[in-house]
Amino acid sequence: MTEPWEVAVFAGVDLAAESGRTGFARLQRTPQSRVVVEDAGSGLDDEELIEMLSGVSKAGIDVPFGWPAGFVEFLADHALQQHAAPMAADVRWRRGMVLRRTDQLVHQWCGLTPLSVAADRIAYPALRWAAVEARLCDRGMDCQRDGAGRVCEVYPAAALKVWQLPFRGYKRDVRLREDIVARLNGRCAVDWNGYDSVCVSSDDALDAVISALVAVEAADGRTRVPTAAEQKDALTEGWIHVPFGTVAV
Repeated sequence: MTEPWEVAVFAGVDLAAESGRTGFARLQRTPQSRVVVEDAGSGLDDEELIEMLSGVSKAGIDVPFGWPAGFVEFLADHALQQHAAPMAADVRWRRGMVLRRTDQLVHQWCGLTPLSVAADRIAYPALRWAAVEARLCDRGMDCQRDGAGRVCEVYPAAALKVWQLPFRGYKRDVRLREDIVARLNGRCAVDWNGYDSVCVSSDDALDAVISALVAVEAADGRTRVPTAAEQKDALTEGWIHVPFGTVAV
């Protein structure tokens, strides 16, 4: 028998390295295809995060799920002083080292470049996710890094750009967050259920709601998924689920 949460409850997480800045959201999808915000805020430790993710059908997580395969191989060889010398340690070579395939594809699709998990502070929350992922897998939860299981990697700025909503500057500008909250009601049929003020006040909570909305899109097959040629990297590096849409790059 299918449990109600298996088809109707979604979560979003804007994962930070520490619990205090970790945004979270739970959405309930109604039979009328509206999504009701059941909870949203910031401040979630590992135990609370694991408990929340264990009770939803799909969750969108705003954090890199893995590291660039070439970078991982390079570090392993470098530790043994067996790394091959590049023809030139130039910008192109470094870019290939620090950006995953999914990061480069998002840039092609949207004109946005996600933070590098190999060369930016986003590595700290990514390390936290690696530990959480291991614990979820120990519980038997399907955490395939290509997003085919119960969790998928998301990038709120890309989703906002596809949805033709403000995607830059909203973390610092409350007026932009007010605009996003108001327009998401029409774009994604969101019933804020009183949590609109929370998401206007907290960019972490807003990113978590956006992440949950992308999880809804992914569950319904409305996000970009890896091709056969991209699947191997997606399963190790992670894969950012971007909603379908047309953007001016």
